[in-house]
Amino acid sequence: MIDAHQHFWTLDRDDYAWLTPDDAVLYRDYLPADLAPLLSEAGIERSILVQAAPTVAETRYLLEIARTTDFVAGVVGWVPLETEGVAATLDALSKEGPLLGVRPMIQDLPDDDWMLSDAVARGLRVLADRDLRFDALVLPRHLSRLRSLLQRHPKLRVVIDHGAKPAIAAGQFDPWAEDIARIAADTTAACKLSGLLTEAGERSGIAELQPYVDHLVACFGCDRLMWGSDWPVVELAGGFASWRRTSLALLEGLTGSERSAMLGGTATRFYGI
Repeated sequence: MIDAHQHFWTLDRDDYAWLTPDDAVLYRDYLPADLAPLLSEAGIERSILVQAAPTVAETRYLLEIARTTDFVAGVVGWVPLETEGVAATLDALSKEGPLLGVRPMIQDLPDDDWMLSDAVARGLRVLADRDLRFDALVLPRHLSRLRSLLQRHPKLRVVIDHGAKPAIAAGQFDPWAEDIARIAADTTAACKLSGLLTEAGERSGIAELQPYVDHLVACFGCDRLMWGSDWPVVELAGGFASWRRTSLALLEGLTGSERSAMLGGTATRFYGI
């Protein structure tokens, strides 16, 4: 079994501008020794370590952790995709550790059309040529643009993080449901079953979450869905163990082979572990 989405950070690195002392839960160091017992209790053997800061320096830091942490299968890092030197940066990082892909923090960018620019397109072609994956950290409003990106880059292996963060807390289902279904039907993108508990707020019960999970399963199928904890961000919504229990309850209606795909098989294939 694999956790397809988790983070580590050390505050004194000073590249996490989104972390502030006002956040009593997340404003502290989160490191492999903190996650290891949670993975062990859940029977999870490997994890995908994902960037949390838009800096090459943090990616180098994560690659160093991956080299010295047995359970980390690889890193999804960050590079300036729109720069002409992106190929050299990727090649250098790939020599430093198990770089699996990159993740621009699209949800935080002021320009929703950034991902469709010519400069970014050049960077995406470099990713595809190197068989590196692209984690799409997007919100529902980005999905139409993401569909265009996917159609322009059919060789690029893309996974949508956190189901594109549907507004569960507000009880909104459409147009997210229509847009995510269109992407699943028209492209080969995969999707992560992660982050949903954080988006749910007080609507975190099985009954409230089930329609969103069922829709993702119906759209992508279990061979294109992968489970992730989004730890330690999930600590804002009850923690790792709570999300794991909730996830297994939400997936009770699936067959054993379908659950196996979502809990490890899809991530293994997608990231080439």
